[in-house]
Amino acid sequence: MKPFTNFESRMVKLPINNVDTDQIIPARFLKTTSKQGLDQQLFFDWRRDPGFVLNRPESQGLQVLLAGDNFGCGSSREHAPWALTQWGFRAVISTSFADIFKQNSLKNSLLPIVVPPDVHAELFAAEGAVKIDLPNQTLTTPSGRAVRFEVDQFSKHCLVEGVDELGYILAQEALIAVFEQSHPAPIDTLA
Repeated sequence: MKPFTNFESRMVKLPINNVDTDQIIPARFLKTTSKQGLDQQLFFDWRRDPGFVLNRPESQGLQVLLAGDNFGCGSSREHAPWALTQWGFRAVISTSFADIFKQNSLKNSLLPIVVPPDVHAELFAAEGAVKIDLPNQTLTTPSGRAVRFEVDQFSKHCLVEGVDELGYILAQEALIAVFEQSHPAPIDTLA
């Protein structure tokens, strides 16, 4: 994983509520364990419409998806954040996320940002770029309004350092060895 750095980007606006993971990436594309090429299946059925927002030239290269309420609902599939990050998104903004989608996103370098309804409405009406500062947990709107967002400290650490859960554990290997040496395994008294 790459370390998550602060960035600025205009937003792809998807004002649709209750977007489920089968709409993000249809089940027929879940036969792979590779992330490569999943950007081609992102919102696959919706992209058949030439006017769909991801088909527009002005949406190319943008790193923030501004989504409707309750984004990522439905079944658990890690492929959904994989497809979003393969497209180039680094953050998704909504008023709410399904818990499993949120956790899968955080584990896969995609920052889900929950904002209050008034900020959400302001962003849909705004033109320009947002700034995302993960260490300070702030989103700055195009108008310059700084909005604090929540993220658990462990996920924040992993994103900023560019490590997943296994990478975090492996980085603690020396401390684990010291602990194990000072706590020998109990002798089996039944043998």
